Amino acid sequence: MSEDDSPSLARQAYRTVTPGSHTRPNSEMDSIGWTMFLLLIVLLVPFLPFIAIVYVLSKVFGYLNAQRGPSP
Repeated sequence: MSEDDSPSLARQAYRTVTPGSHTRPNSEMDSIGWTMFLLLIVLLVPFLPFIAIVYVLSKVFGYLNAQRGPSP
């Protein structure tokens, strides 16, 4: 048995009884994913101003609290 006839190390380590699978594009799940993404965008965009206001207020109050110093 020559080197060309023996299986490679990767082929020896990848021993399985099931045949290998061949990948294909899954357009059904792709369209479901895009639909969910767009639905989340449509639902979250109206809340962006409120999220921004809460974020800015938390930063302002954190800054003011740091300026006041530690509480006794």
